Amino acid sequence: MSLAKPASIRRLLDEIGPVDAVGIEDRVAKFSTRSLKRGSKVLGLKLAISMVDLTTLEGKDTPGKVAALCAKALHPHDDGEHADDPLPSVAAVCVYPAMVRAARDALGLFSPVKIASVATAFPSGQAPLTTRLAEVRAAVADGAQEIDMVINRGAFLAGEYARMQDEIAAVVEACGNSALKVILETSELETYDNIRAASFLAMEVIRPGDFIKTSTGKTSANATLGNNQVMIDAIRDFYLDTGIAIGMKPAGGIRTAKQALTFLVAVKETLGDAWLTPKRYRFGASSLLNDLLRQIEKERTGFYQAPYLFSEAAESY
Repeated sequence: MSLAKPASIRRLLDEIGPVDAVGIEDRVAKFSTRSLKRGSKVLGLKLAISMVDLTTLEGKDTPGKVAALCAKALHPHDDGEHADDPLPSVAAVCVYPAMVRAARDALGLFSPVKIASVATAFPSGQAPLTTRLAEVRAAVADGAQEIDMVINRGAFLAGEYARMQDEIAAVVEACGNSALKVILETSELETYDNIRAASFLAMEVIRPGDFIKTSTGKTSANATLGNNQVMIDAIRDFYLDTGIAIGMKPAGGIRTAKQALTFLVAVKETLGDAWLTPKRYRFGASSLLNDLLRQIEKERTGFYQAPYLFSEAAESY
């Protein structure tokens, strides 16, 4: 049961419009029926690779483990005989703040792969604001070019929207020139109306080029086509109202190439080609990358390759 104050959420939904939950579910069910021809499918698979935030968020992470992840991020697979048709690097590696320096050392100063770091007492967000902001500043100082923050879900569900926005705004300032991705933790927001409302509240205080993000990947329910659709609909409506383009990052539970392509179909049909770029759309994932690689090899050769032929650097995270 939501703790949101009825009057607060009603006023907000009067401004931004509620969600037709049945309509959302009907619409996303149709995305998976889209058929991609071989050439378009390969382009989609390569695009998805370029959008991956390759992630390791474990207590047992070490500098060596992060270095292996960075190597995988830069060169997802040995192209060998396909050197004339190289694969892209991923968009970013995402690590805890303590591992940012290790990622920076592994990637170097001029890497095409960005360094992202979760912060603000990820995944719960249950720490004093001063502590959360100090963590952001430390990650940025160590080399994080992107920060993934968690919102104060308690403040949102209590109807304390100004408090939620003030905290996001403080993180924006702490980020400096680093991009920000605001994690809503959609499973804890409970309803599509709440997800839409939280999306608008976040977008009102972040900057053009920043992102909103579904999940931490640390709860039982993560990114779904449904909550992705609610959020990209909100991004479209916000853009039409303000001209400000906000990015989107579904995270957690996207493990197969088929899933990734369906998410990209949703983006194309809702936001258009302008969002089919790593600058505006990302996948927060670990094991997804190897399935994308296996599908590309299948399209190239006609056969599925054995999993052991691919580096396991990303598979264990």
